[in-house]
Amino acid sequence: MFTIVGRVLLLDTVQLKLEGLSEKIFLDRYALKDADTNNTKVGDTVLVLTKDDPKFPAKEVGEVISRQGQQVKIKLRSGETVDSTIEKLTLSVEKTPEQLWNRLAKAMASVEATPEKQKEWTEKFNYILHDWKLVPGGRIAAGADANDELTLFNCYVIPSPHDSRGGIIATLSEMTEIMARGGGVGINLSSLRPRRAIVKGVSGSSSGAVSWGGLFSYTTGLIEQGGSRRGALMLMMNDWHPDVLDFITVKQTMGQITNANLSVCVSNGFMKAVKEDLEWDLVYPDTTDPEYNELWDGDLDKWKKLGKPVKHYRTVRARDVWHTIIESAWKSAEPGVVFMEYYNQMSNSWYFNPIICTNPCGEQGLPAWGVCNLSAINLSKFYDAEKHDVAWEDLGKVVRYSTRFLDNVIDKTPYHFEQNRINQQGERRIGLGSMGLAELMIKLEIRYGSPESLEFLDKLYGFMAKEAYLASSEIAAEKGSFKHFDKEKFLQSGFMKTMVAEFPEVGAAIQKQGMRNVTVITQAPTGSTGTMVGTSTGIEPYFAFEYYRQSRLGFDKQYVPIAQEWKDKHPNEELPPQFVTAMDLSAEDHIRVQAAIQRWVDSSISKTANCPADFTVEETKRLYELAFDLGCKGVTIYRDGSRDVQVLSTDKKEDKTSEAAPAAEAAPAASDKEKASITSLSSTLAVNVDAKTEQVFDKEYKRRPQILRGATYKINTPFGMAYITINDMNNSPSEIFLNVGKAGSDVFAMAEALGRVCSLFLRYGDHGNKVKLLIKHLKGIGGSGAIGFGANRVESIADAVAKALEMHEESRVDDGGASPYVTATREVIAETPTINYAVTKSAATSLDLCPSCGSASLINSEGCKNCSNCGYSRCS
Repeated sequence: MFTIVGRVLLLDTVQLKLEGLSEKIFLDRYALKDADTNNTKVGDTVLVLTKDDPKFPAKEVGEVISRQGQQVKIKLRSGETVDSTIEKLTLSVEKTPEQLWNRLAKAMASVEATPEKQKEWTEKFNYILHDWKLVPGGRIAAGADANDELTLFNCYVIPSPHDSRGGIIATLSEMTEIMARGGGVGINLSSLRPRRAIVKGVSGSSSGAVSWGGLFSYTTGLIEQGGSRRGALMLMMNDWHPDVLDFITVKQTMGQITNANLSVCVSNGFMKAVKEDLEWDLVYPDTTDPEYNELWDGDLDKWKKLGKPVKHYRTVRARDVWHTIIESAWKSAEPGVVFMEYYNQMSNSWYFNPIICTNPCGEQGLPAWGVCNLSAINLSKFYDAEKHDVAWEDLGKVVRYSTRFLDNVIDKTPYHFEQNRINQQGERRIGLGSMGLAELMIKLEIRYGSPESLEFLDKLYGFMAKEAYLASSEIAAEKGSFKHFDKEKFLQSGFMKTMVAEFPEVGAAIQKQGMRNVTVITQAPTGSTGTMVGTSTGIEPYFAFEYYRQSRLGFDKQYVPIAQEWKDKHPNEELPPQFVTAMDLSAEDHIRVQAAIQRWVDSSISKTANCPADFTVEETKRLYELAFDLGCKGVTIYRDGSRDVQVLSTDKKEDKTSEAAPAAEAAPAASDKEKASITSLSSTLAVNVDAKTEQVFDKEYKRRPQILRGATYKINTPFGMAYITINDMNNSPSEIFLNVGKAGSDVFAMAEALGRVCSLFLRYGDHGNKVKLLIKHLKGIGGSGAIGFGANRVESIADAVAKALEMHEESRVDDGGASPYVTATREVIAETPTINYAVTKSAATSLDLCPSCGSASLINSEGCKNCSNCGYSRCS
């Protein structure tokens, strides 16, 4: 007998068996493996490569049922059998969570001083790991006692590059080495001289800090393409740097920085200048100072305190810089903002190790050579059904044991850079976080984002912080405080003042026993691990409760398990108010939740404030300023379907937005300002032709007049909501523009290309019924999923274009042959989306192609891109 717990079967023998996507993630990412697949034998559980595509490979779980030499036959979990070869297998040594838990418990307890202590803590660690009460960070799960070369740290911040060719190459080498071993990297570029600054050694000028960021980004892309793990990079720049405006807008130039997250480090002084509408100086150290090469490390305050000269480059209006940040974030969710001066004021390491950058997902601010040491408490396991309350006692115990678990990771992990070892063993930074918050709140019937929830979150996370700090202090009494612990200065940090004021017992414990870890709490994204254990990820609400799964039996509507349980008990009823999704909440709700939790997080939080598509730039500005006022250390938003929407114009700098512009003026969104030639369209489409061809082409190709009229059709597709504009010339369709997906995404690029090619086809030549021919060849093209059933079924973006053309032609018939000039968007929204695995109507417009499985299932959540199909996370 068994009961269903999400995608985990809980057997009466107290043995867990994973199934579906949970099992696939477990075997692929975290289970111990045998690298020599020659050891494969009948009965082994394996992952088999079923789609050998370098960009979009696919793997399935199965059991070996026969082997003949190098050939094997695999029975997949679906019941199908496939033939393969042993080199296409991933051979798992661990097949169940118990085996993983036993390995991790033993590994982390092995650093204890005596055999008795090792036995004691092996049992205690097994207790917290069992049933996923504590879910270790991905690197810990994959690497502990698996391979001496594998780091147990998820991410790193390396020092800002030394401002020289050799220094930049040294940083590049350090970054590459870390990424190759599975770690993400954060780099602050502010140490590099600005564009056009004099470089005496070569009698030339600098290409600027942003250009070198392009080098780091490009290299990250190579690692992404070449390895099983994809590189993750955060680039940051301080608000005083002369190149900061270029940095803010760099992603609006195609191809310059494409493989990095971007954030601006904002100071309190800059925010004051924004609020008071003051001017702001962009400065940089005087590179002619004789000690520049020796002393400059990117810390401007330290440079000034040394009495060193600073060169003024120009003065700008602070609000103009702020508006540029806001507008760029509104358009494409980047850059994020980190309130770095405030971060350091709150940081417990303020007096010896300043925070200079964050990791790629932004939840861990770190000093130079700092690392992320992460695991998450699964809060969904701590609901006391009898009391209809949190199981506080058990939660406290698990928090305390988990603190020691992470402290032991510091002594267990291999160190590939001596500087990492010196830094981490000198400050012993750990990051205990959470997942399953949304599930716990639903069980408690508390609506995420409500005033009641903010009070609950303050109580919950305050309790967890108190227990973790008391545990760290107890470990210090036994094993000693971190090397740089200074009792008086430690207790002067902004965070500790709040902690001691609320929980005097913590201050008393630290005064008496010391502190083992400089920081203890981090709220990291848990996309892969959260999906694996079947609960809500990180501190985020569920992205959606309904999803559609494709199988041999067709497309079936399914629900997140906790929603399914409620539906089973209340058939034909709507989910109650506590079942709230990310897009149901206002952006302010997201920020207020983040701020409530931030109060009890000594590091930071990975959180996305989801906004509707019609969220304005002004609303975005208010949101960012609200985050600062409420004490958040950073802020990232994602506006549903973020993109530029430009009115047809010959002036490519004109940038007006329109929620539902008349079709006569509608134009496709450009992914970058420099690509605005798409929307200029004052003469012809941009095509490359030689001189001879151009003469013939001009005769056959119908040039576009200054103004065309048409209609825009809103059609739901497997890749999100498509806005398809069809413009007429001589009473016949001659131009198609496609807006699908976020600017800069693969979906957006492919849709744009399809629109261009269709327009070219319609305007070239004068033979046959081109519209009918185009419909014939586009209609029915299928992809990885579909939306809707029957007449409303949409197979792909191409199929959506065919449907829009059919509607356009039908409108012409209905209007007696007149061109259908309309000012309202025609809507065709399928009622039943059918994308594989956990993709929903509300999620659709946020989707992009997953680089791991290729499905249109990549969503923005927890400050990162996560795949709801295969569990891929850009940040983990």
